Amino acid sequence: MNYAEHNKELDGTLVSVPENPVIFMKPDSALLKDGKPFFIPDWAEQFDYETELVVRINRLGKCIAPRFAHRYYDAFTVGIDFTARDLQRKFREKGYPWDLCKGFDNSAVLGTFVPKEKFADVQNINFSLNVDGKQVQKGCTADMIHKVDDIISYVSQFCTLKIGDYLFTGTPVGVGPVSVGQHLEGFLEDEKVLDFNIR
Repeated sequence: MNYAEHNKELDGTLVSVPENPVIFMKPDSALLKDGKPFFIPDWAEQFDYETELVVRINRLGKCIAPRFAHRYYDAFTVGIDFTARDLQRKFREKGYPWDLCKGFDNSAVLGTFVPKEKFADVQNINFSLNVDGKQVQKGCTADMIHKVDDIISYVSQFCTLKIGDYLFTGTPVGVGPVSVGQHLEGFLEDEKVLDFNIR
């Protein structure tokens, strides 16, 4: 919930602005890398893509001050936070945790990482997703409600960040369902870093 228009898209009402970052976790079994296909599970009706800028943690850190957070990551990529949307709706209605609709196997797709030195400003990075050659999501980190360094600082108050952790930073407006046979491509600026198929 780190982009206002996406929050409006989900709620269909007023734009929601969380006071603090809304955090959930995915286990390592959720990771899907190296362009491997995403196989749609059969236990839910709708699986939505959520395109996000992903930060790679490169230092052990706990209770990190925002002004030092930039020292704890070294690269970015585009990732997909797959969400079992119909299951999430049921959980939200009942106030249940989101673990099953967000943390299932292969629900965290990762592209190729690009060193952060290639970007002049972490808070001015454009990223996008194409489905079958058509752009369906486009975001810029300038539009984040909570900045990358602030998210890292916030999370590190509760959980020690470890080398090799990945931080997904929220999705812009335009999420939607996937179907068998689709081809997804993710871009950081004009560089394609994500390329996989839906099976």
